[in-house]
Amino acid sequence: MPTRLKKLEKWSRPFVATLCIGLVAVIGFLDYITGYEISFFIFYSIPVLLAVWRLGVPFAVGVSVLCTGTWLGSNIAAGLRFSNLFVPVWNSSFALIFYLLVVRLFTLHQKLEERVRQRTSALTQEMQERRRLEKELLEAGEREQRRIGHDLHDSLCQHLTGTALAGQVLGKKLADKSLPEAAAANHLVGLVEEGIELTRTIARGLHPVEMQAENLADNFQELAITASERFNVSCTFECPQPVLVHDASAVTHLYRIAQEAITNAVRHGKARHINICLDEEDNETVLTVTDDGIGLPEQSRNNHGMGLRIMAYRASMIGAAFNIERLSMRGTRVTCTLSTNAENHGAKK
Repeated sequence: MPTRLKKLEKWSRPFVATLCIGLVAVIGFLDYITGYEISFFIFYSIPVLLAVWRLGVPFAVGVSVLCTGTWLGSNIAAGLRFSNLFVPVWNSSFALIFYLLVVRLFTLHQKLEERVRQRTSALTQEMQERRRLEKELLEAGEREQRRIGHDLHDSLCQHLTGTALAGQVLGKKLADKSLPEAAAANHLVGLVEEGIELTRTIARGLHPVEMQAENLADNFQELAITASERFNVSCTFECPQPVLVHDASAVTHLYRIAQEAITNAVRHGKARHINICLDEEDNETVLTVTDDGIGLPEQSRNNHGMGLRIMAYRASMIGAAFNIERLSMRGTRVTCTLSTNAENHGAKK
């Protein structure tokens, strides 16, 4: 609503009522001095509209009657004469009906505006609630991933380490007795150690080290190494210049976007080479993940797969621009651009 209308809403009801009657008197006086040949019929709608807007329908109906009488009286006083009594009655009735229609139409307009405001408010609340629930679900997923990663590292890895040590002791005992089963025991220990390393790799993906601005590049470098080991691909990381992202939430979301982009490149794009680039341009942090896979499937782009929706939602959570494109020759490029203003806004949240 315009500022001027908001100021008018602060006027008291008695003042508005006095203003309406005063406007009718002023318009009637102008109608009188200009003569009956110049019609001021339409201008009487001004106090009618003001009355129905601020004082309600009953008062507006009274003002409509007053406007009709003033309009007719000012014209008669200015010299207007009628051939018979039916003419002024007809004209007055027509004028009154017109003003009452103005009251009715404006009342319907007010009701429509009120419904629009209510629906808009309800829709806004629903969107805010949905966004809050989505954020809570995402945070719950993050917590669950950290818990599983922590359990894998502290529980399963420790258990497998104990198993490997027991296997080594068994292998040594068998070797001391020159038994042929010693080689099988050592082979079993090697398999357990491979399981330990695989579990640690999965745990690092689920629960990466605490991510902060000063070790942001190290986190992405570790992600590239982990991806290379886990998926048996060549994953490299580039950072032409130091990049600082001061919002911890933004750091986490950027990391997860890169992680999801790598997973999509391997599973859906069948990529063998993946490049992660983190750079800063014109007060913007730009994360780019490029692969040499078969490209983003048309069905995934049209249906907006879960991975794409999650990446796009994570970007929106930190106020970043998200884009995914199929390269002309081969492969896919995922780009997430975070402006400094968006980062600061996210930090305030």
